[in-house]
Amino acid sequence: MKQRVLAFDFGASSGRAIIGEFDGTKIELTEVHRFSNDPVLVNGTLYWDILRLFHEIKQGIVKANLAGGFESIGIDTWGVDFGLIDKEGRLLENPVNYRDGRTDGMVEKLAEIIPLEELYGMTGTQIMQINTLFQLFSLVQNRKDLLERTDRMLFIPDLFNYFLTGVKAAEYTIASTSQLLDANHGWCRELFERLSIPTEMLCDIVKPGEQIGQLSEAICSELGVPAAKVIASASHDTASAVVSVPSLEEDFVFISCGTWSLMGTELKHPIMDKKSKDFNITNEGGYDYTTRYLKNIMGLWLIQETRRQLGRMGQDYSYAQLEQEALKVAPFQSFIDPDAPEFLKPGHIIEDIKEFCKKSGQRVPETVGEIMRCIYESLAMKYRYVFEFLKTSAGKNYAQINVVGGGTKDGFLCQLCANACNTKVVAGPIEATAMGNIAVQLMSLGYIKDLKAARQAVINSFPVKEFKPENTAQWDEAYTTFKKYLL
Repeated sequence: MKQRVLAFDFGASSGRAIIGEFDGTKIELTEVHRFSNDPVLVNGTLYWDILRLFHEIKQGIVKANLAGGFESIGIDTWGVDFGLIDKEGRLLENPVNYRDGRTDGMVEKLAEIIPLEELYGMTGTQIMQINTLFQLFSLVQNRKDLLERTDRMLFIPDLFNYFLTGVKAAEYTIASTSQLLDANHGWCRELFERLSIPTEMLCDIVKPGEQIGQLSEAICSELGVPAAKVIASASHDTASAVVSVPSLEEDFVFISCGTWSLMGTELKHPIMDKKSKDFNITNEGGYDYTTRYLKNIMGLWLIQETRRQLGRMGQDYSYAQLEQEALKVAPFQSFIDPDAPEFLKPGHIIEDIKEFCKKSGQRVPETVGEIMRCIYESLAMKYRYVFEFLKTSAGKNYAQINVVGGGTKDGFLCQLCANACNTKVVAGPIEATAMGNIAVQLMSLGYIKDLKAARQAVINSFPVKEFKPENTAQWDEAYTTFKKYLL
């Protein structure tokens, strides 16, 4: 008899409801519902449309029930964002999108109270203005009234779990993206006190695999479904993706490649030394309290946003067509730093790329192909930059790079990554986050023994594609040029 669980996997642009069936050896995925995730700009604030997304969760539950049912539900989403709940249990307002401008200038303002080097030593988290810490600090500065009305803060997957069960909790991996935890897996309460952020809003932290509760009677009645367990999966999408990396080696490098490229390695303990701080690399939580020692790289957002802008200009390209345009162009004409702050927000990315190249004294890309070639090669070079740091900092040699997630469909980018890093790239599975979510549920229910057995199940279930490095001497020479333009 096959065990069936239901995963909701949310990215920054879409969400899916996927049933995972486990026969004791392999996991089979069946998508039963897919929907867009569209942030909404209202009076200058960029919100997540959280109630519509919860409506889509309900639709996914109904469809999964009609498709044969399920024993449990797990939810994973992007990190850092949150909803605020009042004392009556009501959502105070729609969660604000991390790309909103409310955190502009907050890193510098916070550093006047806690120097950034000290902050990194307290949390081990990469300094990024999108982090929950800076979002909350912006509320301290500008919206104290909202904090005064808050009873609990819930990260996005925890908020959905609360809507389903009525239970308020903070899952460990999603909380670890916030820059609010210390190295001992708990809330860094000193941080709250020094920044005047109320600690009363904090929920108890639960580890991935713990049962949050069950679908409430009201939800079951509304949807006409039987009760099911709601399990805290590795609720951060990258944490779920790392669970499903198809490697049985203790030491591996991964790129969870989607809107963001999260590149790192899995460690038993965090590395919070000065070298890590200066590189601005993060220590986030993984399944079984492992450490995801990783760097956030802007990722496919650069390609997605370019495609959106071209669409607004009346030029409709598929992703495959954009790749073909890049292939027509000679290599190594210009580079950007993918993580330059001007590329963070939606708007006019093509002009931003041109301006970056102009200011840095490079040839300015003009055609669609030149823009795309610049993005592709810059991403591959940034992967090499991070890869070299990981090897040095962790003191390990890595035989390959495992690329998981939606970016595995982009064979051109995978090949460029292999070329730039002079290392074999193994791509797959595509549905890494959903696979990891499902694997955590199966471990929680006792159907899979442990993390190693979960990764073996992934290996049994999905083929991978290998890319071997090419033209490495040319890439070595171009890498020297690329490093000049890193901010």
